[in-house]
Amino acid sequence: MSEPKASTPTPGDMYKGWLFKWTNYIKGYQRRWFVLSNGLLSYYRTQAEMGHTCRGTINLATANIAVEDSCNFVISNGGAQTYHLKASSEVERQRWITALELAKAKAVRMQAESDDSGDDCSTSSPPPSGQGGGARNSEVQSTLRTLGSKVEDLSTCNDLIAKHGSALQRSLSELEGVRLGGETGDKIRQVTERATLFRITSNAMINACRDFLALAQTHSKRWQKALQAEREQRVRLEETLEQLAKQHNHLERAFRGATVLPASQASPSGEAKGSASGKGDASDEDDENEFFDAMEDVAEFITVPADPKYHKRSGSNISGISSEIGMDDQSLDEQSLASNPESPQSQEVEPVRKRRTRIPDKPNYSLNLWSIMKNCIGKELSKIPMPVNFNEPISMLQRLSEDLEYSELLDKGAKCQSSLEQLCYVAAFTVSSYSTTVHRTGKPFNPLLGETFELDRVRESGYRSLCEQVSHHPPAAAHHVISERGWTLRQEIAVASKFRGKYLSIMPLGSIHCIFEKSNNHYTWKKVTTTVHNIIVGKLWIDQSGEIDIVNHRTGDRCHLKFAPYSYFSRDVARKVTGVVADKEGKAHFVLSGTWDEKMEFSRVMQSSKGGENGTEGKPKTVYQTLRARDLWRKNPLPEGAETMYYFSSLALTLNEPEEGTAPTDSRLRPDQRLMEDGHWEEANVEKQRLEEKQRSVRREREREAARTANSTEEAVIEDSITDSPLKSTHQDSYKALWFERCEDPATGESTHIYRGGYWEAKEQGTWEACPDIF
Repeated sequence: MSEPKASTPTPGDMYKGWLFKWTNYIKGYQRRWFVLSNGLLSYYRTQAEMGHTCRGTINLATANIAVEDSCNFVISNGGAQTYHLKASSEVERQRWITALELAKAKAVRMQAESDDSGDDCSTSSPPPSGQGGGARNSEVQSTLRTLGSKVEDLSTCNDLIAKHGSALQRSLSELEGVRLGGETGDKIRQVTERATLFRITSNAMINACRDFLALAQTHSKRWQKALQAEREQRVRLEETLEQLAKQHNHLERAFRGATVLPASQASPSGEAKGSASGKGDASDEDDENEFFDAMEDVAEFITVPADPKYHKRSGSNISGISSEIGMDDQSLDEQSLASNPESPQSQEVEPVRKRRTRIPDKPNYSLNLWSIMKNCIGKELSKIPMPVNFNEPISMLQRLSEDLEYSELLDKGAKCQSSLEQLCYVAAFTVSSYSTTVHRTGKPFNPLLGETFELDRVRESGYRSLCEQVSHHPPAAAHHVISERGWTLRQEIAVASKFRGKYLSIMPLGSIHCIFEKSNNHYTWKKVTTTVHNIIVGKLWIDQSGEIDIVNHRTGDRCHLKFAPYSYFSRDVARKVTGVVADKEGKAHFVLSGTWDEKMEFSRVMQSSKGGENGTEGKPKTVYQTLRARDLWRKNPLPEGAETMYYFSSLALTLNEPEEGTAPTDSRLRPDQRLMEDGHWEEANVEKQRLEEKQRSVRREREREAARTANSTEEAVIEDSITDSPLKSTHQDSYKALWFERCEDPATGESTHIYRGGYWEAKEQGTWEACPDIF
């Protein structure tokens, strides 16, 4: 009696409020707006959705309501729909239970009254939006009424037969009592017997008719219920379709208003357009696809064609233009580089050996990734035991060496006289390293501790590359490349990865260094995040997103690259990359644009100006007037049949090719990787487990040895009272890399592994005694 009036609403009243609805094991309970009206319980994400989008409806007439605990209850209609709900308090839950029970009782009563009304359809008028369904309903009801009248006629005949049959039998009985002759008596007995048989048959017919009538009435009610349910379903579908059409139009209008014009079509006067939000709600609350809002990554600058006064000479003679406008930079003239006799493009060098162009086709083994990954949400990927079915037959060290596929970009950069132009080539090289990943959804083998990989391409491309796995937990690889064409590349990459349920994020940690000998320019940058989507359902696809700052530590020049995440609502080209090359004062000299999977272009900046307040976080966007864009880098086509060879590039196909004279720790000699490449995946899985267990045993023994050494050292320190330096914990892994040593980087101040030398000399002499036995 103390409960408020809202807790006991009268039948037919609308009852609404917030409840928590269970969605799935990833999202858990989500807050939803529920509305109870006319025996139907509907829910929406927000109150604003009531006018256009219903997320689900359940009919209480056929539903069961069960209470689980103080705040939870369940509504189910027999398996097709089940809502697990939770109220904010026990009082609120009781209010909902009372309202639901009253609404259910009313719905059942109305349904019973509809059933009792028989075939009369006057009580159920068709809805305004479903006149076609109402016409068909009237036709069916008319047929049912005709059938009912015929059955009533049959019942009347039944009554007449019963009445006249009884009269006939009485008359015959009276006639039988009259004294007649023997023959007449026999005839009367025969007539009496036949009348009795007629009565029995008539009764049987009457009973059958009565059963038919009851059956027809029962089925008539069922047909009416089914017809009513179908009509209501059609009305809901029509309303949903109408709301979807409205949402589609709304999204189109919002999208057109929010889209930023491409650089070739934009103008400074149109800078203020496109500030409206184009964000829309997903129609399915359990949607596992993840998209990014188009407005979250608005372009921070716009490029427009430069004034014609900058084209006095020739659009292709950029060097002349540069001198005419008083710029110091030498132009990025690819024709002059091609004609330069020192250019690597003009050198015709025969390869020392013919490299392979095919590997065995990938077997068609089916395996459910979700069945393995579902128990690993939130864990570090390197600690998840994965079968080779999800791998590709190269190691992470070989995958890291693939960054050198477009090493000619650094060769061109070494020939540049201007550090700003050189920075353009370094930026193109940075972007090109992602071009091989667009179709590569396979996971490379985790290298064993101490594993190495050499890539000797001196005769073909002028460089030598060496990778070594210098740490296992966390996994880290050191890489050193020396080129005879005037540059050195080194990096230490540690991969941090997390499985998020719907997608997998791979975050490379560590800096990449590129040093040019002639100019002594030292560039550093870091890699962006790689995301693998559709882990649960759908086709796997890869996206690269984030920002890269390439810094020249000698001159202070900087290139800011932005990898735009994929957006379903964006009209821009997918996998887009944009960048600006600026000097140490922040003055822009070049604008870069393209995609990380196809090409990069550059445009020289002639003039810049600030635009409207439409940039990120309200900052003004810059409008760059540029010369005609020219190619900086283009992706090489994949080899024929790449889709059956893990989508390997021409360089990747040669990485695991057996070579003589390599170190015994080289990735080419790894047995599980070789077995997988040959198509023996079951044997490869067994060999992979053996190698991993061997690595764990070696690590445990190394830790025990380090602990014994630490104990003896601590005893010596205790006896020595002179020293006061604290000892670090020595119970850590004491592994030291063979070809790299940890030291402080002079440019960045980071602690990193740098090549100590000796590998190529050991290869020439064939002295590999220092290499550990890891295979």
